[in-house]
Amino acid sequence: MRFMMLYKPGSESDAPPSQKEMAEMGQFIEEMAKEGVLLSTDGLQPSSKGARVRITGGKFTVIDGPFTETKELIAGYAIVQARSKQEAIELAKRFLKVVGEGESEIRLMHDVPAFDSTSTSQFGRAGERQPA
Repeated sequence: MRFMMLYKPGSESDAPPSQKEMAEMGQFIEEMAKEGVLLSTDGLQPSSKGARVRITGGKFTVIDGPFTETKELIAGYAIVQARSKQEAIELAKRFLKVVGEGESEIRLMHDVPAFDSTSTSQFGRAGERQPA
């Protein structure tokens, strides 16, 4: 089963991670990759470099960052392969020990990816998902 793990630090900083923090995270990422559970991961720049785009009643609204509600901000993500939700929870706990603070939201992904960059024939008519 594939799970997306969304990291929410609870606060935001423009300061880059320290060398120690980078080394600890690098080691953790390497461990997960060697275990075969890490499919993808990355961090995100501060919300001051982003925007939110909404549509309501057919009208678009664009809100430039930074965003005031920092407890909802996503600072990074990982996509992991786990045998169960409990295993994904344990991976999230290991991650949170490395970062020290925050929250990780874990979401089960669909069995068949909606898009595979190596194949353009995965979609049939009007975005219909085809069996892999």
